[in-house]
Amino acid sequence: MELTDLTAGMRLSGAVAGGDVTVVATEMHGTVSATLTYRTADGQLGERLVTVADLADIGIAAESHWSFDADGEMFRLASEARRMQMAHLADPFAAVDTSNIDPYPHQIDAVYNRLLALKPLRFLLADDPGAGKTIMSGLLIRELMLRGDATRCLIVAPGSLVEQWQDELWDKFGLSFDLMSRESVEASRTGNPFVERNLLIARVDQVARSDDLKDRLRASEWDLVIVDEAHKMSAHRYGDELRRTKRFEAGEILRDCTRHFLLLTATPHNGKNEDFLAFMTLIDPERFEGRLRGSDSSGGASGGAASGRGVGDGSEVPDVSDVMRRLVKENLRTFEGKPLFPKRYARSLQFELSGPEAELYEAVTAYVREEMNRADRMKAEGDGQRGVIVGFALAGLQRRLASSPAAIYHSLRRRRDRL
Repeated sequence: MELTDLTAGMRLSGAVAGGDVTVVATEMHGTVSATLTYRTADGQLGERLVTVADLADIGIAAESHWSFDADGEMFRLASEARRMQMAHLADPFAAVDTSNIDPYPHQIDAVYNRLLALKPLRFLLADDPGAGKTIMSGLLIRELMLRGDATRCLIVAPGSLVEQWQDELWDKFGLSFDLMSRESVEASRTGNPFVERNLLIARVDQVARSDDLKDRLRASEWDLVIVDEAHKMSAHRYGDELRRTKRFEAGEILRDCTRHFLLLTATPHNGKNEDFLAFMTLIDPERFEGRLRGSDSSGGASGGAASGRGVGDGSEVPDVSDVMRRLVKENLRTFEGKPLFPKRYARSLQFELSGPEAELYEAVTAYVREEMNRADRMKAEGDGQRGVIVGFALAGLQRRLASSPAAIYHSLRRRRDRL
């Protein structure tokens, strides 16, 4: 190729780094060099000086042409994947339509009217057991992923529930989460599984009891963190001191390393306003920390937790309806308006004990009363730990007595055999 062969419209390869260009014009400088004006594939104009020696690296680019001889099924698969990726723009309930579930009204309301509306999400979902908080969490994860708002998600749950979470998310939403185990931590290439995995389920106690894992967690960033049985992350007020449990400290780390944070529990309030306010600092520390400092130190009933009313302890719980939802089973309905759970009727049934049953009841009650007094004496004499253990054993004995004669019989027989 000669310099004079570089004419307008010619497509060249090797003229510039990064791709082929199209010649716009050539200005000759004698016979050994020329200024080449070109256009890149994205329409940008540029110039460069080309010498005769440069022509060895420049060639005519191969003609690009489109054909229609590709696999039609593969094209259909690719276009369908693209359609699903953009489905949320036309379908407000894309996660519902692409999941293997039939959600109830309260589940759709929680995800689409409450959770997705918060940017960033900081929320406590405290519906009664059976409301389907796992379903609502899966819908939220799926919807955020479809909208491009979440790629990395961490779920923290009690050890007995992590496999259930993994199975539910895969079976109903097609989400493949990894379980964090001791082996996976040791096998991680960087030593930090929180950084290497985008979809991860961890045991709350595994994280809370390990300072090393908490340090690794601090070094990670997440789009969404969901904590199941979040009430286990508790803190208690003793006078002017707030005593944080290890789980609560883990919750504070989780709150600070994620953009969206969702707490799940069916028992958000333990009857003490101060403990509830401390728990709510996991949602918004600036908002609830001041309330916690100004609250009275005595406890109260749990009725005011969601309503924002004082509950008889001289303090007042603020309105938390914007960051918390609590529905009891009686309020859950199907789309037809029918109760989701049958109505509950509580009443006491009286029955007469037979002679031997009454004799057994009186004997066990007398034994428990006598031994409980002994446990109290142990505590008074400084052996408090042993007194607590004895008290727990006696309480278990009473529960067995109330369960059935057969249950208490087996308990007493095992006790006799150990003596």
